Amino acid sequence: MLLKIVQVGEEVLRTRARLLTREEILSEETQQLVEYMRATMQDAPGVGLAAPQVGLPIKLAVIEDRAEYHAQVDPVRVAERERRPVPFHVLINPKIVSADSASVEFFEGCLSVEGFSAIVPRARTVKVEYLDESADPQVIEASGWYARILQHEIDHLEGTLYIDRMHTRSFMNVENLTRCWKDLPISEVRAKLGISVS
Repeated sequence: MLLKIVQVGEEVLRTRARLLTREEILSEETQQLVEYMRATMQDAPGVGLAAPQVGLPIKLAVIEDRAEYHAQVDPVRVAERERRPVPFHVLINPKIVSADSASVEFFEGCLSVEGFSAIVPRARTVKVEYLDESADPQVIEASGWYARILQHEIDHLEGTLYIDRMHTRSFMNVENLTRCWKDLPISEVRAKLGISVS
């Protein structure tokens, strides 16, 4: 079953999600929700989906960055973003416990801000503690695009969207991004858009 992805302006996207208990995680309802979210994310298609995006203010997200998605991107840009395939997994009650002080900037989009994209600074590396769908504790140390996905999805669980972190001058619709900017290095995009180095 595919779930409806709510769009910016819905209150749930601006609400801090609540933690799940072990009993809730192991419930049939949550296990089914994970499968529905997986199908919804893959259908969109997207690389991550947080429960608030399907109207539920709980700390649960799913992530998967398939190799086939990379085929649509210039190999130079894939390398620049440090993008590698990430297998499907579930994050419950995730917490970023450390993040690189140096940030990297790339265009980012969101299934809940449909049709738009902007340059967003994010930490290059993060360490995340979370529970998996079996309620077992896990730790991820991620870098590059995977670290960006994790930060984006965990932001959703705190009521934050990428538009809160973006360089406002870079906000554009996806059609213009594809037509004018997608194959340029971020440094060149910044210069052409007049985005100062912070």
